[in-house]
Amino acid sequence: MFANRKYNWLCAVLCWLLLAPQAMAAETTSPDELREGANAIIRNEETVFTVNSLTSGTTRFKTTITILNEYGDYKATLYVPYNTKMSKVTNISGTSYDRFGKKIKKLKNSDIKDVSAVSSMSVYEDSRVKIADLEYSVYPYTVEFEYELTQSYTMFYPRWFPQDADKLSVEKATLEVQVPLGSKLRYLEGNIAKKVAVSNNGTHEVYQWEVNNLKPLELEPFGPDYREVMPMVLTAPNEFEVDGYRGSMETWKDLGLWINKLNEGRDQLPEETVAKLKQLTANAKTTEEKVRLVYDYMQGKTRYVSIQLGIGSWQPFEASFVDSKGYGDCKALSNYTHAMLKAVGVTSHYALINGGEDAPDVKTEFPSSQFNHVILCVPMPQDTMWLECTSQTEAAGYNGSFTGDRHALLITPEGGKLVKTTSYGAADNQQIRSIKLRLDEKGAGLATVNTLYTGIQQETLDGLMHHRKPEEQRKWLYENVQAPPFEISKFSFTQKKDRVPSVTEELELQLRQCATLSGKRMFITPNLMSKWRYVPDQKAKRLTDVVRKLAYVDVDTVEIEVPVGYTVEYLPGKIKHQSVFGEYEADVKVDGQRITYVRRMQMHKGRFAPDTYAQLVAFYNNVVKADAEQVVLVKNIP
Repeated sequence: MFANRKYNWLCAVLCWLLLAPQAMAAETTSPDELREGANAIIRNEETVFTVNSLTSGTTRFKTTITILNEYGDYKATLYVPYNTKMSKVTNISGTSYDRFGKKIKKLKNSDIKDVSAVSSMSVYEDSRVKIADLEYSVYPYTVEFEYELTQSYTMFYPRWFPQDADKLSVEKATLEVQVPLGSKLRYLEGNIAKKVAVSNNGTHEVYQWEVNNLKPLELEPFGPDYREVMPMVLTAPNEFEVDGYRGSMETWKDLGLWINKLNEGRDQLPEETVAKLKQLTANAKTTEEKVRLVYDYMQGKTRYVSIQLGIGSWQPFEASFVDSKGYGDCKALSNYTHAMLKAVGVTSHYALINGGEDAPDVKTEFPSSQFNHVILCVPMPQDTMWLECTSQTEAAGYNGSFTGDRHALLITPEGGKLVKTTSYGAADNQQIRSIKLRLDEKGAGLATVNTLYTGIQQETLDGLMHHRKPEEQRKWLYENVQAPPFEISKFSFTQKKDRVPSVTEELELQLRQCATLSGKRMFITPNLMSKWRYVPDQKAKRLTDVVRKLAYVDVDTVEIEVPVGYTVEYLPGKIKHQSVFGEYEADVKVDGQRITYVRRMQMHKGRFAPDTYAQLVAFYNNVVKADAEQVVLVKNIP
């Protein structure tokens, strides 16, 4: 055993010497320190971005990465996105080496795939990606990649995340941005020990960043977004140009003015459509009623289809085009809905947003293009309405997890303005469940279940209702309903599309074994369907804040009809747990042959100090224990 360990250690040292002799001579952090807990090590990575003019830039990229195990294999594949009209990839090369430094493979042109980056709901995009794969099955192994990308627009400058994943080490990585003398580079640094170094080479101002010896990070449960804890540099221009449209992003207002320029004159509708809309809303008593009527009309008339060509990645189709064709992407459909609301006298604003359930909010202090989606904002005297115009089923005014609780850039006539979208609290995100269970002497039972889901808690069922067939819905229920072994006799869903939408789920379940028998006793866990199962690992020392992004409240009321001849021998007492993260209560009462169990769990969202993490673990442990409490019934024997 010792001899094998010694051999492995010698091989590891030899591999390190062969693959990175310069690192061994120069770095103070030992190989073991970078390897421990890592799936891959970036040995050396260089990114150089040169601004040639207002309409031209070049990126040169080179990296050497050692893959330590199968979880690091993703780093052995290179993806280079580009746009056929506005950018070009040249000089892609790659080589792989085994643990002894012997060449495994050198990329040929035929090895590099060039595929469409078209999304599943697109008709056509000129976005493509080149893919080069050097994955190998014997560890460790090392890959080298190099490429050059030229682009004919300068809206996007590098966003640098040298340690862009957990369990990834970095020996050395550099970013260099060159801008013509007299130009100004804006940048935002985060978690960078060595700040920017600025020089000039006679024609360009040169900005350089470097990181060294970054040990692998392991993102903590309920931790902040990775951009808060990993090294980061964002860069952006003041002035830029895309396909002849010149603009500025020095301020959010400036970026909004550029979007206004792209959208100018694109909100005109045919006269017959305007007349139809006015007739549709003639009897509306409030502005909100008008909005709902127009929104419903848009949902019934259009579908989401993306066609992204050149400037079309930023500029919407004309409203008249969408009106005649009945389709468009998020930009086109939002612009179309804006035009229709304008036709009936309702003011609305096109709004850029970073959409996605887990998408981070934009860096508000750094005006730049940080958005991937467009929605519509309708200001109201009392409360703003937000419209997701790409969905044929979404409730008017609902942001939800995809666009809620983050900043959007309103495009007003005066320019861009950052505002916050709707934030949903526990009272909005409810799961209210009522279960009536008739228990028989064998421990089986028939349960009727009524569950009301609201807000973010109804989103999964909303998708299930509108995008799955009944047989797929039934299969999903079997896979996701948490209950004792069961058969579904009946199920149904109904939905209400309010500002906070809701779905009611009705189930009839045949429970094969919801109680266990032992002699004359019957044991039943009254929490039939909401047992908490997840407890995060305890850590000796928490390093980052505890972040909870979802607030919700769950209430279960379970009524159990006990079989004749049984009485209650043991009943759990009232349980209550409270912490800064939430509250939990459970109580069981008996009335004749009926047991009633009520459980309420409310969780808060927010940001909490690292030293509160132990309280979160303790709270969840208490909930798991409380949810497992049992009622004991005993059979009366004459």
